[in-house]
Amino acid sequence: MKLSVCIDAVYNGWDPAEVMRELKTLGVGAVEFWSWWDKDVERIDILRREFDIKICAFCTKMVSLTDSSQRAVYLAGLKETILVAKKLGCGLVISQVGNEITDVPRETQHMSIVDGLKMCAPMLEGEGITLVFEPLNILVDHAGYYLWQSDEAAEIVSEVGSPNVRMLFDIYHQQVMEGDVIRRSIKLLGAIGHMHAAGNPGRRELDIGEINYSNVFTALETAGYAGYVGLEYFPERDPNNGLVPWRRYF
Repeated sequence: MKLSVCIDAVYNGWDPAEVMRELKTLGVGAVEFWSWWDKDVERIDILRREFDIKICAFCTKMVSLTDSSQRAVYLAGLKETILVAKKLGCGLVISQVGNEITDVPRETQHMSIVDGLKMCAPMLEGEGITLVFEPLNILVDHAGYYLWQSDEAAEIVSEVGSPNVRMLFDIYHQQVMEGDVIRRSIKLLGAIGHMHAAGNPGRRELDIGEINYSNVFTALETAGYAGYVGLEYFPERDPNNGLVPWRRYF
């Protein structure tokens, strides 16, 4: 199990150089962020080399997969994102699937996601990049979003059938929607390519709220999860103080 820090959340508003300097001091070796198209990619490339910090993941352009009419736009955006990923030495890109279309059957939207990701698979496999798509909670943060069930996400992974298309299991989002996060995450481990963590309620530090992250991380480690866990929360305290207690798990 490896640690990544989402700098757009935990260090929101900080200069990237200051973030990487702080994380290097804390012994954190990987970062991730949300959008690349509004960032200075050239500078990030220089900084990740200067501080020897891996760019673990970032998002592809957010175009709906539930709407098949948007597929060409989605594929074009992914092509751009892969080029940026290769430049930054990043092997993982994150995608959402889009909002539910209220007048279209869910089965149709499910198949649109599967068909779209099947079209992405050869591009990803050819470049050695993995795409992880993300269920989100629709009760607090993302009303109207299509995919919130972790079991449905695992079904999509199976139906796409590519080792380069996996699901992102966000412990915070799944706690809001489903709970039972230890059993669920371990049951679905074979479909998971990345994880996120934040406290609930509030999406704050991991020690704030109802999730016992000590138990969660111990269970994941025991089960053999070897991927990254990205800390993606909005801190109430000094960001560095919120990170230090969790270094022992990674």
